[in-house]
This record gives sequence, C-alpha cells and structure tokens, in this order.
Amino acid sequence: MAASRLGGSFLKYYLYSSSSPYYKNPIPGQLFFFRGFSCTLFVKGISFSTTNEGLADSFSQFGKVVEAKVIMNKVKNRSKGYGYVTFAEEAEARKALAVMNGQVLDGRVIYVDEEQPRSRPRTPRRGAADQ
Repeated sequence: MAASRLGGSFLKYYLYSSSSPYYKNPIPGQLFFFRGFSCTLFVKGISFSTTNEGLADSFSQFGKVVEAKVIMNKVKNRSKGYGYVTFAEEAEARKALAVMNGQVLDGRVIYVDEEQPRSRPRTPRRGAADQ
C-alpha cells in the first residue's frame, strides 16, 4: 500500500544493521525505504543501427552494465531511437549520465536521463462503437 502512494517510484529496502539478529528473518518494523536514484538510464537519440551490444559496450567504460536494451520497431525491425541501460551500482550510473549526455554514438548525438516511472497505466480510449 505504501508503494502505491509513492507513485511506483524505484524503492530500495534496507535493514538498519546487517549485524542485527533479525537480519536473516527481518520483521516488517525493521525495514524502511526511500526514493533513490535508479540504476537504469534512459538513452534517446540513438542510431537506427545501434544494437544492444553496441549500447552496452559504449556504457561499459563507466562500470558493470547489467542490461542494455534498445527498443525495436517490430514492423521495420530497427531501433525506435531510444533504449535503456541498467548499471550494477548507482555511482556508475551517475558517472555515465554526466559523461555520456550529449556525446556522439554511431554518428548521432545521444541524450541520457534517469529512467522515469510511468505516471499511470494507459486506459483504452472510448471509440464511436462504445457510445
């Protein structure tokens, strides 16, 4: 219930102390959460020829890339021009965000930003047949 009030933002759970006797079986009162920087970056402006591997290689100089995903157009079987890069550590993601924003990748300038959670699920539109 608490997560829904925060708008579905990226939540991390931490224990107060790893030396706590309840560390292996934490009780709910020991957990707290905060809205933190997501380790996933949104990359827009990428070339139509950029692949998942190419995106991962370009960002791997900043740290361990867990996943790099180029969003593809299913009909044309090419990139839609944006993708996501997930890092293992928050500090690595911040460094990549600062350095790669505005750089050239595969002949195009890319723009890097934090991944934004979806504000609300899409609802189907009412057509003329529904009225």
